[in-house]
Amino acid sequence: MIALYMDENVNGAITRALRRRSVDVLTAQGDIPRGTPDDLVLARATALGRVLFSQDEDLLREGALRQRTGTPFAGVIFAPQSLPVARCIEDLELIAMAGRPEEFANAVRFLPF
Repeated sequence: MIALYMDENVNGAITRALRRRSVDVLTAQGDIPRGTPDDLVLARATALGRVLFSQDEDLLREGALRQRTGTPFAGVIFAPQSLPVARCIEDLELIAMAGRPEEFANAVRFLPF
């Protein structure tokens, strides 16, 4: 199973639906101060052993930077704002339930899956 860490830009409906489906989700809003820089958000998710889900393109750059520099991170899953909420929920539930943390370590993955 994959534990998820939701960036502060993620639509709250996604988080609520995943929790109703028993997915292990922690939000940045409930864990760290609002406006925390992206590098620290990704560092926090990694420290907790959670894959970061974001709809913020800045986090794509942070993930790519870590890949280039060889800095370990738990992984980033990105979905564009234009992807329907229902599709995000379905794909994230599948990832959380069937995925393994090592499949996402040091990787940037994109939805739709």
